[in-house]
Amino acid sequence: MKKLTSISYYIFFFTTGVPLILIALIIWAATIWWDKRLYWLHWYTSLWSAFLFLVVPGWRIKVYGQSKIDNSVSKVFASNHQSEFDIVVVGHLLANFKWVSKSEVFKGPIIGWNMRLNRYIELKRGDRKSIVQMVRDSMKALEMGSSVFIFPEGTRSLNGIVGPFAAGAFVIAKKQKVGVQPIVINGTKNIMEKGDWKLNFRAQVTIEVLDYIPYQDIAELSPEAIAEKVRSLIVAKVDEHQAQ
Repeated sequence: MKKLTSISYYIFFFTTGVPLILIALIIWAATIWWDKRLYWLHWYTSLWSAFLFLVVPGWRIKVYGQSKIDNSVSKVFASNHQSEFDIVVVGHLLANFKWVSKSEVFKGPIIGWNMRLNRYIELKRGDRKSIVQMVRDSMKALEMGSSVFIFPEGTRSLNGIVGPFAAGAFVIAKKQKVGVQPIVINGTKNIMEKGDWKLNFRAQVTIEVLDYIPYQDIAELSPEAIAEKVRSLIVAKVDEHQAQ
């Protein structure tokens, strides 16, 4: 039964994805000449993501602290990473940012096409040249007024425990002199576990936006120290949500 319902969802995803990517292409063509940040295309993508979650009655989501996001301020969003569905649920934030995502995501149909259309930032893990290019692309996005959204763990957690944070996201924050907004995601691991394509159709997900950390509060810290500071804030909230 789980296999059948999962296959049904994937069929729904791709059949609805064809007209939705065509709409994205129309929005891109209509706005690219004046909206250099592709803000409106990203806004549409966020709604598309939220739709893919809300269409399943057994998936419930609560968002806390959304008012803490100031879209007029460029920043680095840093979040824990539990599941492929993290990308879907973050759409509920309606925040202005460019995703930093592994190169494999850009190669897939529908999602990959939309990632490239939005000029999201590609990263080939373990490839030094790709990491350098990712930093450059992220800095360019910040200079243009967008934020960037990064999973500092680099890969999904196997059991929901927050792994070590790489310093890359915070190197970018230091270089560009921008603040950091920690995001806590909890419950997406119950939708899709790492290494398993089958979906669970009952899950309670929470997203919590933590207080923005202005650049002046981290200016004297090393990227590694910032990484540990942000991770400790996220870990505390993940533990709190899982204890409820």
